[in-house]
Amino acid sequence: MNGVVKTHQPVIVVHGGAWKIPDHMITDSEQGAKLAALEGYKVLKSGGSCIDAVVKAVSSLEDNPAFDAGRGSVLNEAGGVEMHALVMRGDTCDVGGVLCIQHARNPVQVARIILDESPHCLLAGEAGLKMARKHNLPEENIDYFITDHVKEELKNFDKYTQAVDGLFNTNTGHDTVGAVALDCHGNLACATSTGGITAQQVGRVSDSPIVGSGGYADNESVAVSTTGHGESIMKVNLAKTIACYVEAGLAPKEATAKALKKMNSRVGGSGGAISVDTRGRVGVHFTTERMTWAKIGGSDVNGVVGKFVEFGCDATNVKKESV
Repeated sequence: MNGVVKTHQPVIVVHGGAWKIPDHMITDSEQGAKLAALEGYKVLKSGGSCIDAVVKAVSSLEDNPAFDAGRGSVLNEAGGVEMHALVMRGDTCDVGGVLCIQHARNPVQVARIILDESPHCLLAGEAGLKMARKHNLPEENIDYFITDHVKEELKNFDKYTQAVDGLFNTNTGHDTVGAVALDCHGNLACATSTGGITAQQVGRVSDSPIVGSGGYADNESVAVSTTGHGESIMKVNLAKTIACYVEAGLAPKEATAKALKKMNSRVGGSGGAISVDTRGRVGVHFTTERMTWAKIGGSDVNGVVGKFVEFGCDATNVKKESV
């Protein structure tokens, strides 16, 4: 038989961050998530790999100033931008991550190059930028990343502790982006990217590039991308905890909710996560007031292949449009 047998219905889920998204930002946030999901789904629909799909989706989110990743990344205490990203593939458990990188237009693409080309899992700062330049990835002046919105955030939150509360409990601030996908070959992948938290110390590393915290993918369990207070996420290894619950028999939906509940009860942290397993079952859950998300593909409860993009910010207000 010629060609590759396709046995799975592709699925992609993206998120634009879990926090108290103000009403005036909902439309831009939802449309950005929807567009990113559509970009990733085009890759899957053409028979492309899940890793290509999540990188494509997250690159779209990084290019959108409505989100705290790539363009629109928040400012650290010195008024600079330091970005982080992670990609992981579930068939081999190979990982690529970049920490505290500057100038790279799409940190998630740098993470992908590290996954493919480096013997190391994580590279920081100049080492990551050197890898990006070696492979001619797009680079931007610092002014490209800084928006009026993030300048205002730094004025409002001149201390990291104030920003932590503000990011997740007030109308100011925005957060991590990510994507998870299942491709037609039955493989899983995740990608997560962030600019961190406003007024963070120079050199602070968020949960996003850390395997098992900001993301995790294993064909034997699930693909996960997380969002929320990074220190809390790292303390409980949120992404890996979700994977362990799936391995123990929970569906992604229940596993994601249970892990976020555990994080809140153990360390008082709030956030959100998206997940998908090799059966195409999806988990979307958050303990903040809102989290932007979008999903395309898979089958509904009646086994009908999805032909819609579902998206929203609120737990009870899910929108649906034809693909």
